[in-house]
Amino acid sequence: MRKSFKLGTETPASRTPSEDERRWEDETLIPSLKKSPERKESFTTLSGVPINRLYTSADLAGLDYERELGDPGRYPYTRGIHETMYRGRLWTMRQFSGFGTPEDTNRRLHYLLEQGQTGLSIAFDLPTLMGYDSDHLLAEGEVGKCGVAVSSLADMETLVAGLPLEHVTTSMTINSPAAMIWAMYLVAAEKQGANWKKVSGTIQNDILKEYIAQKEYIFPPAPSMRLVVDTITFGAREVPHWNPISISGYHIREAGSTAVQELAFTLRDGIEYVEWVIRAGMAVDEFAPRLSFFFNSHNDLFEEVAKYRAARKVWARAMKERFGATNPRSWLCRFHTQTAGCSLTAQQPYNNVIRTTIQALAAVLGGTQSLHTNSLDEAWALPTEQAVTLALRTQQVLAHESGVANTADPLGGSYFVERLTLATERACYEYFDRIDALGGMVAAIERGFPQKEIHDAAYAYQKAVDRKEEIIVGVNDFVTEEKRPIELLVIDESVAARQREKLAKLRRERDNAWAKGALEALASAAASDQNLMPVILDCVRAYATLGEMCDVLRRVFGTYEEPAFR
Repeated sequence: MRKSFKLGTETPASRTPSEDERRWEDETLIPSLKKSPERKESFTTLSGVPINRLYTSADLAGLDYERELGDPGRYPYTRGIHETMYRGRLWTMRQFSGFGTPEDTNRRLHYLLEQGQTGLSIAFDLPTLMGYDSDHLLAEGEVGKCGVAVSSLADMETLVAGLPLEHVTTSMTINSPAAMIWAMYLVAAEKQGANWKKVSGTIQNDILKEYIAQKEYIFPPAPSMRLVVDTITFGAREVPHWNPISISGYHIREAGSTAVQELAFTLRDGIEYVEWVIRAGMAVDEFAPRLSFFFNSHNDLFEEVAKYRAARKVWARAMKERFGATNPRSWLCRFHTQTAGCSLTAQQPYNNVIRTTIQALAAVLGGTQSLHTNSLDEAWALPTEQAVTLALRTQQVLAHESGVANTADPLGGSYFVERLTLATERACYEYFDRIDALGGMVAAIERGFPQKEIHDAAYAYQKAVDRKEEIIVGVNDFVTEEKRPIELLVIDESVAARQREKLAKLRRERDNAWAKGALEALASAAASDQNLMPVILDCVRAYATLGEMCDVLRRVFGTYEEPAFR
């Protein structure tokens, strides 16, 4: 039976001004406002949460430190999951990178490691994300354009050539075909001589947020969830240092959600995955320590910090109180952060350096474990080498020159931040209650609930921009006439031609009988209830292509088309 979460009296829902505040208002504030009125009638966070003129100890009256905050490294982890946070170890600097051919991206990955990046993060092109090979008709015009093209184990071997896979963590942003791409990575590591027990990294593998926001799904929800469950259970037993899912709010925020919606829908997706894996027969503490999260960092610094602090507390309580997890590692909300791509502007692109710096600062002040900083040119194209280096340097300056890494939870105790954290938490639980009432997240998605909530929030924000209630510098104010001021990375059609040639050569030279037999075994397994990871690995070892494996699953599972929602 699900437990209902209500904040109750432990979180202050209202405040009573102190005598000192009333005196300040009467003697200081009111005379000041008569001489110098405020800039506008009301102030809110970027997501529309009202902001008071002043926060004092009255806003935190009755706050229970141990229950609501706790020390860093102690439940409920509001102040961070590690006791000393960045004094002991800095966050992983993981620049998202992928373009063109596997050879192109391999060179960029080596370059970033040479520049001091401490983890890898790989972006795949649209055909790969949708489960099509580079020579498929539907791949035309998209090969290598928004990420690297990977159609087979041969491509993956080239992509990771020379990289120390036992010693560097690799994150791969892949969802519907995550099981196949992960299998390629594992076999490539195996062929390098790496031990799966020592290999570490993350596959995004969060299919629920695809239905909610990004829309890069292939199969219907139920078989898609089965693939996620299969990767989680296989990973827990065979690749114990790998995060088999990164439950992602990033794309929810990029679709136009508020900070609260990003938090609530992401964590409720996480709860849904936990429920499905438990139903598949695993105890929660067998797999929960390897669940990870991925959040956006937007422009409103304090709102973002409050979001991250609330996320740790909400997840810890859900795992301990809702699911009865007893391993403290199961309670930890470990997350990667990426600065907000949707905030970047093609106009005055150097302004994006400032935006990204503020967003990266919010992620660090909020206690992220891993960070990607967007490049200034990403509203135009994939980043150039010069732009991505500046983005990495932004992290390094924050880490080594700003002083923000010298103490755990630097904004802890701020009346404003603590109050905003409590308000964010409370709003998150309100969404949980609404989703639970609909029967869970899959049921809510099928009814279009989170989709409509995000749509309404995005529309409201755009109207505020149009009315200049929200200012975007260089877009709706402080506008200048300008030509395209920056050099761009261009991916031409020669990438597609080279990938098609490699695929033709692969199909000529591989053992086609082996590949055919492995694909037939995949079809049989998909029609049963067995874990699909072992048979997918067999397909990969036989050099079956991504498109061939996905086509088998399309025939067995069918494909998904989103219904119209009102």
